[in-house]
Amino acid sequence: MAGSAARAGLALVIPPVAQVPLAIAIVNLVGAFVLGCLYAALAHRGHDDASAVQLRLLLGTGFCGGFTTYSALASDTVVLAVDGAVGVSMVYALGTVLVGALATWAGIVVGTALGRGHGRAVRDGGPA
Repeated sequence: MAGSAARAGLALVIPPVAQVPLAIAIVNLVGAFVLGCLYAALAHRGHDDASAVQLRLLLGTGFCGGFTTYSALASDTVVLAVDGAVGVSMVYALGTVLVGALATWAGIVVGTALGRGHGRAVRDGGPA
């Protein structure tokens, strides 16, 4: 519910530019980055760590699942195309998916670095 509310709030605050709903693209890109970061950061804990599993479900499936919306991306693409902006609709859809893949990769890079730092602190006797 929190993810959906955050998405709705951003959609109200970020206006479309030339009929292109930038809020949905931004939401999907941020969500892709957060998911990559989350899963990479928690990967070092293993699949048996109950707190890691709970965080994956709460933040990944729960928050990001409600926050991101590829169904809105698809319907917005169709609306743009039907309104005569076929080229814009294709750039919007393909651009969001391709940049989303890069955002996920960047999130994995950041999450891996964060996960390594957490593992180092635990090994060195620091806080977990």
